[in-house]
Amino acid sequence: MSRLLSLKFRFFTFISITMLAYVHGYNLNNNYLSPFSMVEEPLSFTTFFEYLTANGLLRFRIPLLFLISGYLFAYNDQRPYGATIRKRFKTLVVPYLLWSALALLFTFLLQQIPFTAEIVAGSRLDQLGDNRPYTEIGWAGVFTRLIIAPIDYPLWFILALFFYNLIYPFIRWILATAPYVWLPFTFLLWLILIQFWIVDGSGLFFFSLGIWLQKKNYSLEKKPSWLSVGVFFILFIGICVIKTFMAFELDPELFLSRLLVAILFKVAVLCGLLSIWYGSDEVVKWCMNKKWFHQISGYAFFIFAAHVPLLPYTMHFATKYFSFLPYHRLTLYLVVPGLIVLFCIFSGSLLKRYLPKFYLLLTGGRGF
Repeated sequence: MSRLLSLKFRFFTFISITMLAYVHGYNLNNNYLSPFSMVEEPLSFTTFFEYLTANGLLRFRIPLLFLISGYLFAYNDQRPYGATIRKRFKTLVVPYLLWSALALLFTFLLQQIPFTAEIVAGSRLDQLGDNRPYTEIGWAGVFTRLIIAPIDYPLWFILALFFYNLIYPFIRWILATAPYVWLPFTFLLWLILIQFWIVDGSGLFFFSLGIWLQKKNYSLEKKPSWLSVGVFFILFIGICVIKTFMAFELDPELFLSRLLVAILFKVAVLCGLLSIWYGSDEVVKWCMNKKWFHQISGYAFFIFAAHVPLLPYTMHFATKYFSFLPYHRLTLYLVVPGLIVLFCIFSGSLLKRYLPKFYLLLTGGRGF
């Protein structure tokens, strides 16, 4: 693997994970944004900007992370499968369980204080839709949230990644025997928003695509002759803007409205992924040559695992108690996610320095 490609993988892993803070840190009335989400509140600069950013411009990051993961897994598949899976269990499943437990404990402690309990309830983070205190849910409910529906909801990504690692021999085999059947099939799953627990079309298609690109020795550094970065970037921005207007103006009760928004979402993701990947080499070189950037990029996994539920709780608190600020929702959206990222980097650096063994467990050995 060339140095530039290695640097691009590290750069985009860090940037994609940092972007999660702004994808998860919006303060719209809609508590959960999906590809087909409509906005059922008045159009303003604040609501337009937040939807455009959180559910448009930054949505290429998860497909890119899956693609990078598939490429790297295929690149290192000369290792024995059993040993690789045991290692991946330590680097994915163990951190998953630890961070899920820490998020539950943090939430439980907040629920014991009336003031913070109100913040927790108002944030409505529970994936099962039951935002009662854990003392009312009981041990069975807590265990379900530890394993299946973590309050630290971004963790689904690493559990999905572990599942794809488990079935890697099958994916590699079918890509070797029938790639032009498997890739269109998984692409279709992504298009029609098929998702079952941790298995979704986005992960399966882009993870498979990364494997196929690596096995074909396809250069991810050389821009394809048919691709115009400028045209695809304009399409990316333009489609995101149009989709955002449609999310405000179309009837949210109509299936056609949601279908059109979802289709534009998918097209924007593809345009954004291609234009940003192939148009960013100079930015990557500049950033990765900076010692400070190279250092903080090592905390990518810690930021990924630690920013939720801290960010939603902090944003709910800030939105409620800083409403006296002019343009408070927009100001808080711009400031709070960035502060949470800085806090994660700072707290991660402290753990790494003073409790290195615990930091190793939490990050699966990453960042050293």
